[in-house]
Amino acid sequence: MKQLLFLAGCLFITAGVFGQSTLMVPDRVFDGENVHEGWGVVVEGRRITALGPVSTLKGDVTIRLSGTTLSPGFIEGHSHFLLHPYNETSWNDQVLRESKAERVARGTVHARETLWAGFTTVRDLGSEGAGYSDVGLKISIRKGIIPGPTMLVAGKAMVATGSYGPSGFDPDFDVPLGAEEADGVDNLIRVTRDQIGNGADVIKVYADYRWGPGGEAMPTFSIDELTLIRETAASSGRPMVAHAGTAEGMRRAILAGAETIEHGDGGTREVFKLMAERGVVWYPTLAAVESISSYSGWKKGVDPEPQRIAIKKAVMKVAMEEGVTIGMGGDVGVYTHGKNALEMELLVEYGMSPLQVLRASTSVNARTFHVSDRVGSIKPGLLADLVAVTGKPDQDIKAVWNVVFVMKDGEVFRKDN
Repeated sequence: MKQLLFLAGCLFITAGVFGQSTLMVPDRVFDGENVHEGWGVVVEGRRITALGPVSTLKGDVTIRLSGTTLSPGFIEGHSHFLLHPYNETSWNDQVLRESKAERVARGTVHARETLWAGFTTVRDLGSEGAGYSDVGLKISIRKGIIPGPTMLVAGKAMVATGSYGPSGFDPDFDVPLGAEEADGVDNLIRVTRDQIGNGADVIKVYADYRWGPGGEAMPTFSIDELTLIRETAASSGRPMVAHAGTAEGMRRAILAGAETIEHGDGGTREVFKLMAERGVVWYPTLAAVESISSYSGWKKGVDPEPQRIAIKKAVMKVAMEEGVTIGMGGDVGVYTHGKNALEMELLVEYGMSPLQVLRASTSVNARTFHVSDRVGSIKPGLLADLVAVTGKPDQDIKAVWNVVFVMKDGEVFRKDN
């Protein structure tokens, strides 16, 4: 049924109203910052041309979205289209046993499900052993070959030699890795430039990983190495972002100029203070933590909280107290694509207000990813990436699950009823 509805959305625009203006009339509009009762939005072609009280607007065609809040299209800040939930297939087996063709086929489905859920832009932070297949997905969506959100991709991502997996195999065998190894001045520069040349929009580095003496997370690159990567990326206009779960890994990445920190479970007050001072945005990936815990048998609401979740709640509190900007990105792929709203729900559960989470999922992510001149807000001149949900998500964040309308680049991809 969902596929039929999705196709119906595509047919709607094929038979649609190019060259005419469309007035959308929800009950309220969230413009990326605030909610306005009784407002509407006018779209012409690919772009928003007007918004304001419905009585002041007109269009050649009217789409009525009764009972809904119309929002900028949601932006997923941390996804992996080439992965699927680990309780279906372990990460090791996805990297080692699934063919690239299978992984791309899954990725096309993941892209469609993500768009269907109201996420019109995603930052995909690594193909996890699938080469530059994420670049191929990005281009295929852009060309209209497959439906999906606009993608910002990291390609292979970068790790220090010996620090990433799959690991534990006979050293006589060359095992495919989940990211690209790089070391030394010349190699770090070459790999960074090569990833850029192959279509990476961001350079993702693993500032730490589980390679300590007892398998614990420890820092990988030095500050000087991370700085070199960042400077090389910046010369082409790309940001460096960092996977970092330890306080020292976070500190090194922040001092080296990383724009965002992913995960951050081991963050301390001093580290979060440094993040706030330098304007580094944090993506706590709460949904991945809870999902992995559930795969190990934890039943939320029944069993005591695992230590990792208790730690995450504690560091969230500290980060908010220190004024760290928190973006919305759940590490989806660890859990089911299309269920991106889980991270939004958990951010509220862990202490943010619904309105803060809506901003994190739209205007904050757009500014962080340097695309606020195109998406993330509802204002004249921006692309018509819009989602309507039943209810009032600024009061009850669970309303973001109730998607009934999705528009991307002025094209309607979903319209229920």
